[in-house]
Amino acid sequence: MTVEREAPAEIGLPEGRRHPWHRYVALGDSFTEGIGDPDPQNPGRHRGWADRLAEELSHGTEDFAYANLAIRGRLLGRILDEQLEPALELRPDLVSVSAGGNDLLRPGSDPDALALRLDSAVGRLADAGATVLLFNGPDIGSTPVLSAIRGKVAIYNENLRVVAARHDAVVADMWGLRQLSDPRMWDTDRLHFSPLGHHTIAIMALETLNVRHGLEPMDPSPTPVRTWRTARTEDLVWAREYFVPWVIRRLRHKSSGDGISAKRPTAGPVFGAGAPLGSGEPS
Repeated sequence: MTVEREAPAEIGLPEGRRHPWHRYVALGDSFTEGIGDPDPQNPGRHRGWADRLAEELSHGTEDFAYANLAIRGRLLGRILDEQLEPALELRPDLVSVSAGGNDLLRPGSDPDALALRLDSAVGRLADAGATVLLFNGPDIGSTPVLSAIRGKVAIYNENLRVVAARHDAVVADMWGLRQLSDPRMWDTDRLHFSPLGHHTIAIMALETLNVRHGLEPMDPSPTPVRTWRTARTEDLVWAREYFVPWVIRRLRHKSSGDGISAKRPTAGPVFGAGAPLGSGEPS
């Protein structure tokens, strides 16, 4: 699907409107939940690119509503099993889907089989009349933790483009977002994006949808020069605090999302009275 690049007035939108959507639902895992981007106004909660996207979409659209069904740690199968039907029941006209990243981290995962599973779900969403925004995977070649699966991500991305073409969906091109190679775009756990990363991704998503917005690129402070000894110490601390617990959860068949509920399970206003208060905390 190609989002037409005319100004709102030229495509028949009311004055002040910048897009045609009224109800946005986000599906996915920790990426869409916003992990790595803590909300300073609500301790224990997270913003993320999807909240930032919804905030911009809500401006000029008084009846705009937003739901976020994403839960950290979810594999693609559970995302579709648990989130697809609730999303359809909310009757969205815009849906974002980011799924499969956690699967690709696992040995033996098949990017072709994952895309085939996703294809039918995207078809159902498109048949229901929603614009579907698909996120492909970033180029993680320069990321020490994730670079081993770069080839599988590339294959999955190509499959996603086929899925998008089949169902007239839109692809938010994370692979082409070269800013994500900057380590400042990543959280300290090296698995999730930082607030800067989420902000940058939100801008990309808005531009993919051809929505005029008020977000400005952030100018981060320069990365400090590290000695070899400092870098080695930081790697050891990271392995102890993040990598080892992640491996242990995999061995025990546990997920970081066990006992977690969606932070915005119903569609409601982004700001003000009536805005959902879902926290994403254990239910």
